[in-house]
Amino acid sequence: MSGGLTIAVDAMSGDLGAATAVPGSLDVLASTPELKLALVGRREVLGPLLGKGAHVDRCTIVEASEIVGMDEHPKDALRKKKDSSMRVAINLVKSGHASACVSAGNTGALLATARFVLRMIPGIDRPAIVSPVPAAHGHTLMLDLGANPDCNSDNLLQFAVMGSALATDLYGTARPRIGLLNIGEEEIKGTDQIRAAHARLGRAPLNYVGFVEGDDIFSGEVDVVVTDGFTGNVALKAMEGTARFIGTVMREELTRSTLRKAGAMAASPALSALKKRLDPRAYNGATMVGLAGVVIKSHGGADRVSFANAVRVAVVEARKGLPEQIGELLGRVTAAERAGAASTA
Repeated sequence: MSGGLTIAVDAMSGDLGAATAVPGSLDVLASTPELKLALVGRREVLGPLLGKGAHVDRCTIVEASEIVGMDEHPKDALRKKKDSSMRVAINLVKSGHASACVSAGNTGALLATARFVLRMIPGIDRPAIVSPVPAAHGHTLMLDLGANPDCNSDNLLQFAVMGSALATDLYGTARPRIGLLNIGEEEIKGTDQIRAAHARLGRAPLNYVGFVEGDDIFSGEVDVVVTDGFTGNVALKAMEGTARFIGTVMREELTRSTLRKAGAMAASPALSALKKRLDPRAYNGATMVGLAGVVIKSHGGADRVSFANAVRVAVVEARKGLPEQIGELLGRVTAAERAGAASTA
């Protein structure tokens, strides 16, 4: 597919597979004139969903005979599923036939396959998963969200670089405020690795504001929160569970009596705005940063609206050239560390 911007869509993976991946992708195609889609999967499944609707002339079906299961071990997926829709979609990015890949598949398999095929940005040791979460000022980017349970100061510094580049690249934040998640803001708090990362970040040419606690994620005081993958994943799941719990409780309480139902009707505009602001579908599309290519992870259970948002993230990042931006910023941070070490030698 020559010209324009091409996104490779792993259309078979995830809990709902092609039933949401295809229509969600087509929604983005309709609103993005320069976009082309490479829908990867089984032609007999994708063809009927594609149909003969508008804009399908900008779609190509790329055949892939296998599907990576959601519970499949990453090593098995990497070694045994070389013709999976996931692997073929990532190969399209590697070959330059696509500018980015979107998949709702098995996170571990996607990470392992993308790392094997695309390799890492020079100077980055590990990829990280980053996604926006709702906050007072709109959203806060948070990483890592599960790829790296154990992290040293090198990893955390690199996460800060990648988060900063993504905030600028994706959202246009000129000098993203970076916070390092800790159990307190005092200098003595945290593990040895967190304190070491704190010291290094303080010397780096980044807009580092220091330690932050869990409630700061939503305060609007920071644009990027850096943490290890274990803590980040627990925090993310806690946020999602809390949002669902609040929604359930609100529905129960607002329908408990006729008077409350009337009050809910009167407050309907505000409640609708709240629902839209906290809707997790609006934040779908986690970036696997650190790879030498753009790979976006959609939630496995994403519906049409949610998957479309993941494709939109891929479009923006592909336009901006995120890996190149990360490499450039990392170079400046590394040069500053070397200069600092030389001056104290």
